[in-house]
Amino acid sequence: MLLQYRLRADTRRPEIVIQKHYGDLPEVSCFPGQLNQVFMNLLANAIDAFDEVARQQSFAELVALAPTIAIETTLAPDRQFVEIHIRDNAQGIPEPIRQHIFERSFTTKAVGRGTGLGLAIACQIVVDRHQGSLEVDSVPGQGSDFWMRLPLQARPIAGLGSDHNWLLRRAA
Repeated sequence: MLLQYRLRADTRRPEIVIQKHYGDLPEVSCFPGQLNQVFMNLLANAIDAFDEVARQQSFAELVALAPTIAIETTLAPDRQFVEIHIRDNAQGIPEPIRQHIFERSFTTKAVGRGTGLGLAIACQIVVDRHQGSLEVDSVPGQGSDFWMRLPLQARPIAGLGSDHNWLLRRAA
C-alpha cells in the first residue's frame, strides 16, 4: 500500500503490474514489522530498477516490456520453511554488482538517492533475526529474483526474551 503511488504510470514509464501468487501457508513464527521492512526494501528496489530502465529506453519499449513484479509464496518441499520470491523483469543485476548488494553502504544509486543500507538491513533481518536466508538470482537484461527462506519455527534468539516470536499469517 505504501508504494502504490510509485507503481502508477507517469510520463516516463507505464504502470508496473504486481502479480500475486500466494500459496496456502501455515503460520510463521516471525517479527512481522521487520519482515514488512524487508518486503518494502525489495519492492522499492524493483521499482527503482524500472525507473532506471525508463532513463535508458523509450516509453514504447517499456510498454513492450510490460513492467511486472511477481510475488510468490510457497511452502518448501521439506515443509520446514516458507519461501518468498519477489521477481521483476527489469534490467537485472550484473555479476560484479550482485556480489556486493548485501554489503552495508554499497549502492549503485546516485548521490542523495540511496544509502546502501536497504538490502544490508533486509539481509540482517532475514538471516540474523529470523534464521532464514536471502538470495538473489539475476540475469542482466532479463530481471532479478530475490528469494528468502524463513523457518516456520525460529529458534529463540539470545537476549530477545520469550515474547519475540509473533505470528505472521499468510497474505490475503
